[in-house]
Amino acid sequence: MSQKIKCFTDFYSQAPGNRPAYILWKMAKGGVIPSMYSYSPNEYSYAYRPAPATIWTPAMVKLNQDLRLLWSQHVYWTRLAVNSIVGKLPDEKATLERLLRNPKDFAAALKPYYGAVIANRFAQLFTEHLTLAAELVKALRDGDSRAAADANKRWYANADEIADFLSRINPFWSKEEWRKMLYEHLRLTTEEVSTRLAGNYAQNVALSDPIEAQALGMADVMTRGIVRQFPSAFRLS
Repeated sequence: MSQKIKCFTDFYSQAPGNRPAYILWKMAKGGVIPSMYSYSPNEYSYAYRPAPATIWTPAMVKLNQDLRLLWSQHVYWTRLAVNSIVGKLPDEKATLERLLRNPKDFAAALKPYYGAVIANRFAQLFTEHLTLAAELVKALRDGDSRAAADANKRWYANADEIADFLSRINPFWSKEEWRKMLYEHLRLTTEEVSTRLAGNYAQNVALSDPIEAQALGMADVMTRGIVRQFPSAFRLS
């Protein structure tokens, strides 16, 4: 077993159920937080860069928790929206409205670091990401291949725009890394839609695990970039 895997395994075998509380307890004891909280590459290894062992402050942990929650909600409500659109369910409007709150919640999380203008621009791009996804799902449901192809093309162009935008506001966010992660996110979402349309429910449900894991990986990359760009905001007081 590699040292990195052993560290990760030991952490989960010894930590109590409340992981954040355990992290803060370790910090109070002067311990070093295991590799999960010193940043390890996500499951897809877009740009593996081993991080030095570091102690995560409460502010770092909170940021990571907040961003993981937002990315988890992003894929959760996307899934429910897909199901509602494909099935033409009566909750479609309410579900889409809740999904479209996600970009605003991201903007609120980014605003303390980047200001309102940048945060709102991210929300705009992320809203386009979601509305284009809904447009694509409806076209696929209705069998309109031409409209689906057009929506898909604009969906990927939007991903390119998001990746470029993130790389310009944070020098520690790689445009290529974000492009690869967002493309993978789109690929997984497309597979989620296609399996739902085909009625392959077992495969559709199984996709939830890699979709969630990949989203959490993006949250961790986002966290690391913000911490590196604004180190003074995350020091122990």
